[in-house]
Amino acid sequence: MAHYRSLGAVPPKRHTQFRPEGDALAFEELMGEEGFSSDSSLLYHRHIPSAMTGSEVWELPDTRTVPNHPMKPRHLKLHELFADDAWRDTDVVDGRRLVLGNGDVRISYVVAGRPSKLYRNGVGDECVYVESGAARVETVFGVLTARAGDYVIIPRATTHRWIPQGEEPLRAYCVEANSHIAPPRRYLSRYGQLLEHAPYCERDLRGPTELIQEDGTDVEVLVKHRGSGGEIVGTRFVQAHHPFDVVGWDGCLYPYTFNIADFEPITGRVHQPPPVHQVFEGVNFVICNFVPRKVDYHPLAIPVPYYHSNVDSDEVMFYCGGDYEARKGSGIGQGSVSLHPGGHAHGPQPGAYERSIGAEFFDELAVMVDTFRPLELGEGGRACDDGVYAWSWAGGRRA
Repeated sequence: MAHYRSLGAVPPKRHTQFRPEGDALAFEELMGEEGFSSDSSLLYHRHIPSAMTGSEVWELPDTRTVPNHPMKPRHLKLHELFADDAWRDTDVVDGRRLVLGNGDVRISYVVAGRPSKLYRNGVGDECVYVESGAARVETVFGVLTARAGDYVIIPRATTHRWIPQGEEPLRAYCVEANSHIAPPRRYLSRYGQLLEHAPYCERDLRGPTELIQEDGTDVEVLVKHRGSGGEIVGTRFVQAHHPFDVVGWDGCLYPYTFNIADFEPITGRVHQPPPVHQVFEGVNFVICNFVPRKVDYHPLAIPVPYYHSNVDSDEVMFYCGGDYEARKGSGIGQGSVSLHPGGHAHGPQPGAYERSIGAEFFDELAVMVDTFRPLELGEGGRACDDGVYAWSWAGGRRA
């Protein structure tokens, strides 16, 4: 996110001697994207950030996927993945269950009540949507406070940990990219400022606040990274010193939160296409959100979506609040995910088309991921598939 911030102590000139605590020289670390050619930040450590004393395999949760074949739309009930009080001993990192994925993006779900270990994703950026609950997200850049409705954007290779807050379980919908995640380019000026037609602006983005200072030696950090064959693998690093030793940083690359309630919906006289709901993009996928809003006001408008064929993409909708008018009668509700694969024409459930006529407001909340390569089913997706959604447009009738 090309929006300059600074936190803590930094020297007046880059790449020069900096002694913030007397005689001790701080160690400068550049975190930059695209090989020094895109956004970056400079962090100043009390210890050498590269020093490590151990490395061993971290066995990741099941990351295998199977094709959606024979192809059909699916309804996945995410709330069934974590039963009873199992969440109390689950954390946001190790507890993720893979729902859907391809070579560009992986979508997981977790319900957590326990602090995670230190973690960084060396494969790509993460966008974690907080369905409910709250968390303190501690990072090398400082502290983020995450609440229900927040997107938490964490750049690739940012060391961090999740600490749930309060008695309510932390429900998180995790989108992991093989690329960077950023606001859509059409929302940005050529210098990176959010433009007037964008549905949010820099005032809506909340960056890290206080820095964290922790001492310690031989500190374990879980690292997700790319394997030799393109697969995703894990390593447990043991760092010589605690990574939370940053005394200051500045730049345009850092984690931040954006709350879905701050998204200003774009509406029109007739039904608007999904791109008006876009909030972020990565390589070969986009993230959109559907928020409570006034709907189409042409006198002959049909407010629910028209039937459409996903010629180039798979569409994944996570229903996280309100009452989704177009899906009534399908069994979809809070915590559901619908998968509408490319090659299948989909749209409102039977009766929804007619019922929507005359509606002036939709009270719905959903996060959508559209991918431009086919999605496969992960272990979590297979475990919570309702098995009957595909036939719902035909009243449940199968040939």
